[in-house]
Amino acid sequence: MKAFRIIHPGIHTTVQDLGRSGLMKYGIPPSGAMDQYSYRVGNLLLGNPENSASLEITLQGLKIEALIPVTISITGADLCPYLNGDPAPQWTPLIMKKGEIIHFKQRKKGFRAYLAVKGGFDVPEVLGSRSTFIRGKIGNPISEGEIISIGDFGAIKSIKSLTLPKLYIPDLNLHDPIQVIMGPQNEYYTLQGIDTFLNASYKVTSQSDRMAYRTGGPPIEIAKDPGIITEPIPRGAIQVPGDGKPIILLWDAQVTGGYAKIATVISADMDRLGQRMPGDTIHFQQVNRDMAIELLFEKKRKIDTIKKLLNYQD
Repeated sequence: MKAFRIIHPGIHTTVQDLGRSGLMKYGIPPSGAMDQYSYRVGNLLLGNPENSASLEITLQGLKIEALIPVTISITGADLCPYLNGDPAPQWTPLIMKKGEIIHFKQRKKGFRAYLAVKGGFDVPEVLGSRSTFIRGKIGNPISEGEIISIGDFGAIKSIKSLTLPKLYIPDLNLHDPIQVIMGPQNEYYTLQGIDTFLNASYKVTSQSDRMAYRTGGPPIEIAKDPGIITEPIPRGAIQVPGDGKPIILLWDAQVTGGYAKIATVISADMDRLGQRMPGDTIHFQQVNRDMAIELLFEKKRKIDTIKKLLNYQD
C-alpha cells in the first residue's frame, strides 16, 4: 500500500527494525535501530508488532508527504518535527491526513529519531530483517522522490491511545556517563592507561557512523602490541588500536576483530550511546556484571509497563 512520498530524505534516513539475529557466525552483523528502546516504543504506541520496520532519521531534514491517511508516532531524539507547519508531538500516536507533510527541521536534543507507522514500512525482508545495512549492500538510505509502502494496518489490534508519561521517555542528557564492563584484555593496557580511559573525556569524531564511533582525546597507554588473534566482537566492544584512541563498535560493525578490547558498553546503555553524535563528549564509568544485568531488567520492566498501560497484546 503506497503511503508516503519522500520530498527530502534528510541527512541520512534508513529503514530499521530489531535487526538480524543469529547471523554473526556467518559474518553478518545484526544492524537494526541504534536506539532500540525508542524504536520499540514507537511501534507499541501504534499497536504494531514490536519488530515492525520504522524510519531511523539522523539529525534533520527529512520531509515526507502522506499519500493516504495514516497513523504515525515519533520517538527518540527531538529533531523538531513539524506537521503542516505546526510543531508535532512526540511519544504519542499522531494522525496524518492525505496530503499532509511532516518535516524534521533541526536537532534540538539527541541524534536519531524514529518514525513508526501503523502497519509498519513495507520494504523487502532480507535474511529475516528489513533493516538497512549499507556496507553489506542490503538496502539503501531513502532518496528524494521515493514512494514508500506500508503493511496492512487493518489487522493491527486496537490499543489505548496514550501520550507516554515522562517517566518512560529517555533522558538524553549528555553529561551522564556511558557505563561499561572492563575487559576482556585489560593486560594489554597499563594501569595509567586504564585510569585515563575511566577518567578522561572523549569526543565522538566526524569519522563515526553506524559501524563505529571513533573518538578523540587523551591516548590510552598501551602495555604491549594491541594486536591479538582475531576473535568475535560483541556490540559495544571498545577496541584500542596503536594510537591509543578508543573505537566503540556498533550495530553495523564487523563481527570479528584483531585489536585488544579494554571494555564493553553495557546493553542497557547502547540506546543512549546511539543518541550521541560527532562532537559530543563521552565519559566512561565502570560497573559490574550484576549492575549491568539489573539495568537491563529495569529497561525491560519499563517496556512491560508500557504494554500494560496500552493494553497491548503480543
